[in-house]
Amino acid sequence: QLQLVESGGGLVQPGGSLRLSCAASGFTLDHYAIGWFRQAPGKEREGVSCIGSSGGSTNYADSMKGRFTISRDNANNTVYLQMNSLKPEDTAVYYCAADSSGLCVQAVFSSWGQGTQVTVSS
Repeated sequence: QLQLVESGGGLVQPGGSLRLSCAASGFTLDHYAIGWFRQAPGKEREGVSCIGSSGGSTNYADSMKGRFTISRDNANNTVYLQMNSLKPEDTAVYYCAADSSGLCVQAVFSSWGQGTQVTVSS
């Protein structure tokens, strides 16, 4: 059974940093594109970033460009989301998801983690 587990969330002050991890079990990540999404209270889920199976292709939502960096360590079956210069509006539950095509373009994310809470507040 495919399973994704997010970790690394927490409470951070504005301007601070967090690194989220998305670890896979039951399958190897190296053939999958991995996306990060977030959902804030009362808002729809939005895409944050995606990385292709080889790691050579990445994309970001406009509001995250220059602040967030997605990366993957296929040897450790983990994808990371480094978040810098965090703002209160980044507060949300962050989820990772896997797409078996390996491509972020037109990805269909069929396996999802349970999410990790990120709270940015002073």
